[in-house]
Amino acid sequence: MCENGILDVISYPVESAAGHANWRLKGEYPQWFALAVKPRFDKSVAQALEMKGYETLLPLYKKHHKYGTRSKFSELPLFPGYVCCRFDVQSRLPILTTPGVIQVLGAGNMPVPLADVEVNSLKTTLKARHPVVPYPFVDAGQRVRIKSGALAGVEGIVISFTQRVRLVLSITLLQRSVLLEIDRELVSVEDAPDWAELGRSMASGPTSLDLAEGD
Repeated sequence: MCENGILDVISYPVESAAGHANWRLKGEYPQWFALAVKPRFDKSVAQALEMKGYETLLPLYKKHHKYGTRSKFSELPLFPGYVCCRFDVQSRLPILTTPGVIQVLGAGNMPVPLADVEVNSLKTTLKARHPVVPYPFVDAGQRVRIKSGALAGVEGIVISFTQRVRLVLSITLLQRSVLLEIDRELVSVEDAPDWAELGRSMASGPTSLDLAEGD
């Protein structure tokens, strides 16, 4: 994990009507989709779509670079080459004609919407301005949900826990993940007596647990 990672995000505030994972297309109903864009067109595509009235999600982070005695921060996309956008799939021509957009991701010629729970978990984390950094894609393991606090509703996979709990949030369709850390003392485990029990549960296979973030 990059200790100097500082989160920023381009997210245009239109309330989402999605409340759960839904992989079926719904005509005349806005859903979240992933757009493949040309290299280094991420920001311009997001801005152009916002000008057209669409809600977009382009999470960014700042990475610290050192050059001898000099240093600087570079603002980089968490998912380079992709922009998430919420729109009615039956009216996607204005999306596809946006300069820099290559295609809507899907199966063959059929666009596939992103899972609502994955998008909402990422949006909640970004809104809380909790630092996250890119991480190798993870789609299996001990899945947990934070029940309260600024990160309430965030779902992720526990990859380790010592003094800090490390959670991975994934966007399955993109095959991309991000990593966040939560102080262990700020987290309590529901449905398990202690962290040792969680360790045994992880060793024996995936089960569903809830995490509660402290105030």
